[in-house]
Amino acid sequence: MADNARAKKLADLIREVVAQKLQRGVKDPRLGTHVTITDTRVTGDLREATVFYTVYGDDEDRASAAAGLESAKGVLRSAVGQAAGTKFTPTLTFVADALPENAKTIEELLDKVRASDAQVREASSGATFAGEADPYKKPGEDEDAAAE
Repeated sequence: MADNARAKKLADLIREVVAQKLQRGVKDPRLGTHVTITDTRVTGDLREATVFYTVYGDDEDRASAAAGLESAKGVLRSAVGQAAGTKFTPTLTFVADALPENAKTIEELLDKVRASDAQVREASSGATFAGEADPYKKPGEDEDAAAE
């Protein structure tokens, strides 16, 4: 079992090697410049690596990029093995990152909240307090009321 620092170093190396190889070494048109490697995670025994990626484009581009990554898996694993110099090269698994979809959902929710805040601000613009301006008792007021 490797320590976490070694797994993190290997994950960083895999992310860099895969990104460089996709940019310069793989000649697959499905993997053009619209594939971005966002994160890499390696298991504790350094046997398996999960590479997260995003694709700029529509669903068709995402599907073709996934197929292109699957077909280039062997070439990318060889490049990782050469760069890492480890006894065993981890197997690569490519997973589409859900980060852009999550960010879009959060942005939509924030827009709804902003609209709701604007409505509340608009409704309360001319409102006044229900009671007195200062509803709190001050020290000495009870004594003044008892004296009268």
